[in-house]
Amino acid sequence: MAVEAQTSRSLNQPENFIRAAIVWHLLLTMGLLWAAGWVYATETLAWAAWQRWSAMGGLGALAVGSVAASAALAQKQPRGRVLSLGVNYLVFILALIFNFHWLGIFLGLDALGKTFGNGLLWLGVVFVGYLINAYGDRVEGTPQEKTFRRAGNWVMAGGFAVFLLAVGLLDALVWLGGQLVTTPSALILTTILILCGVGLWMMWQRPVAEALGAKHTQDELIEGYLFLSPNLLGFLIFFAGPLLLSLYVSFTNWDAFGTRDWVGLDNYAKIFNVTFHTLASPTQLASEVMDVKVYDEVGRVNLLGFNLLFGAEDKLFWLALRNTLTFVLLAVPGSVIPALLLATILNSKLPGMRFFRAVYFIPSIAAVVGISIVWQWLYNASIGWINYFITLGVNGLNNLFNLNLVDPQIRWLSSVDTALLSIVIVSIWQTLGFNSVLFLAGLQNIPNELYEAATVDGANEWRKFWSITLPLLAPTTFFVVSTTIIQALQVFEQIYVMTSATGADAGGPNNSTLSLVLYLYQTGFRQFEQGYASAVAWVLFFVIFIFTLAQFQRQRQSSLYEA
Repeated sequence: MAVEAQTSRSLNQPENFIRAAIVWHLLLTMGLLWAAGWVYATETLAWAAWQRWSAMGGLGALAVGSVAASAALAQKQPRGRVLSLGVNYLVFILALIFNFHWLGIFLGLDALGKTFGNGLLWLGVVFVGYLINAYGDRVEGTPQEKTFRRAGNWVMAGGFAVFLLAVGLLDALVWLGGQLVTTPSALILTTILILCGVGLWMMWQRPVAEALGAKHTQDELIEGYLFLSPNLLGFLIFFAGPLLLSLYVSFTNWDAFGTRDWVGLDNYAKIFNVTFHTLASPTQLASEVMDVKVYDEVGRVNLLGFNLLFGAEDKLFWLALRNTLTFVLLAVPGSVIPALLLATILNSKLPGMRFFRAVYFIPSIAAVVGISIVWQWLYNASIGWINYFITLGVNGLNNLFNLNLVDPQIRWLSSVDTALLSIVIVSIWQTLGFNSVLFLAGLQNIPNELYEAATVDGANEWRKFWSITLPLLAPTTFFVVSTTIIQALQVFEQIYVMTSATGADAGGPNNSTLSLVLYLYQTGFRQFEQGYASAVAWVLFFVIFIFTLAQFQRQRQSSLYEA
C-alpha cells in the first residue's frame, strides 16, 4: 500500500505543478496589468511620454505572454512550458533589479568593495577546506573518505562564516531584513522573486516536461537561450536600448536635464546646411559672397582654376569630419602595410621570432590613457626625448660634415602643422602589433605546399608574395582593413588626453585635431546639447556604415576571395 501511495503521489506531482503554474500565471497577468495601469495613471513619475509607453508596452507584453502560458499549460501544450519559463525568468530579472535599487544593494556592493580585502585571508581558509574535501577523492572507498569530506566541509563553513563577519555582510543582511519589513514595495518584489523562482523550478522538472509532451530538443533549446540570456539582455539593455534612445533624442533639443522638445529634422538640417560660392580672387572676403550671420567659412580651395569658398552653419562639424578623414587616410595605410611586412618577417624561421611577436603585441594591450601620457612627454618641445635626439642628430651632422643645419625644435602637439600627425604616429605605433598578429595568423594558414610548388616552377620570393601570399590573405586583409578603418573613424582617447593636458579644451591647436567623436563629446557633455550630439553620432554611424559597406562590396567583387 505504501508503494502504491508513493507511486500515486509521483504521478500526481506534475499535474499539481501544472495547476499551480496556471494559477500563478493568472495572478501574474493581473499584477502586470495593474502595474501597467499604475505607470499610466501615476503623475508623480518624472518620466517622459516615451518612457511611460515603453514601460507599459513591456509590462503589457509580459502580461500577454503570461496569459498565453496559462492557456497553453491548461491545454497541456509544450509551448506553455517555454512561455512559462521565459515569462518567469524575465519577471525574476526585473524584480531583482528593482529590488536591488529600492534596497540600496547597488550602493552596498560599492561599500563591500572597500571591506572585501579584510576577508581575503578567510577566503583562503575556504579554499583550504575545499582542498581537504577534494582529497577525499584520493581515498575513496576507505574509512578516511568521510573524515576528509566532513573536515573539509567544516573548514569551508567556518572560513566562510568568518569571512562574512570580516567584511560586514552579516550586519548588512540584518539591515536588509529590517528594510524588507519596513519597505512594502521591497517586500512585494521579494515575494515576486520567490514565486518566480518556484515557478521556474516547477517548470524545469523533467516529469513536468514529460507530462506536457516536451522533447529533449526543447530542453536543449531552452538551455541554449538560458546561457545566451545574460549577453542578450546586456545587449538589449546597454546597447540596443541606448541606440534607439539616441535616435529618438536626435530629433529633439534635449539638454540632458529638462528641455525635450520635438524638433524633427532640425538637428540634421543644421549639420548639412552648407553653401559653396565662387570667389573673384583667393583673398576676397567671405562676407561679400555669403551670409556670415548664418554660415561660417570652413575653407577655400582652387578647383580647375576656380576659387571656391566652402561655408557651413556648423563649421566645427565639417572641420572635425575633415580631420577624421585625414586621420583615416594616414593611420590606416600606416597600420596595415607595415603590419603585413612585419608579419612576413615574424613568420620566418629566424631565431627569437616568438620573443619579437610578444614585444610588438604589447602596445596593443596597454592602456590608451597611459600610452597617450607617455607620448605626450616624448613630444614635449622642451624636454621631450624625440626633440632631444633630433637635436643630437643635427649637432652630430653639423660637427661631422661641417654643415649648417638648423635644429627644427618641432612643436609636435602645439603646432597646427604637426599636431594631427603626432596623433597618427601614436595610433600607428599602438595598432601595428595587433594587426601584425592577425596577418601572422593568416600567413600560418597558407599551405607550405603552394610555396614549394612555386619554387619548383622557378618563382622568386617577390613573385610568391604577390601571387600566393596576398591573394590567400584576402579574408584577413579585409578584416584588418575594416576594423582599422572603424577604429580610426572613432579616434577619441589619444586626442582627448594628449591635447587637453595643458588645461585647454581638447582638439587644439585651432581645432586641428578635433575629431567627430571628440566633437560629439564636447557638444553633448560640455555644451549639454544632447539632441544635436545624438544627431552627430548618427551621422558618424552612417559614415562608418558607408566605409564598411564599401569594403564588403569591394571584397565581394574580388574573384580571388570568392574562389
